[in-house]
Amino acid sequence: MTSATVGSKGRITIPAPVRIRLGLLAGDRIAFLLSEETGRYEVVPVTCPVAGLRGIVCKPARPVSIEDMNAAIAGQGAWGERRRSLIRARAASVPRRKARP
Repeated sequence: MTSATVGSKGRITIPAPVRIRLGLLAGDRIAFLLSEETGRYEVVPVTCPVAGLRGIVCKPARPVSIEDMNAAIAGQGAWGERRRSLIRARAASVPRRKARP
């Protein structure tokens, strides 16, 4: 079981394995959802609404066939590698804090 400690200001540091599993990066938002069934909270990444994605993808130059779609889904298309490269780039651009003396 992974755990974290609440600081004096109510802040926690989410352990790296949890951040990786949730796909969280610095600056990402998370939500705490109470499960009525269990009485426990679930931590989930906050995603943007679908309406906010309008216009992010251009209309393809040619129609895409079902076979092409299935092949892209099977190989995660370009997005799987693109997301991994974006995560690596964001992680590399975040300045590291110096250790306290």
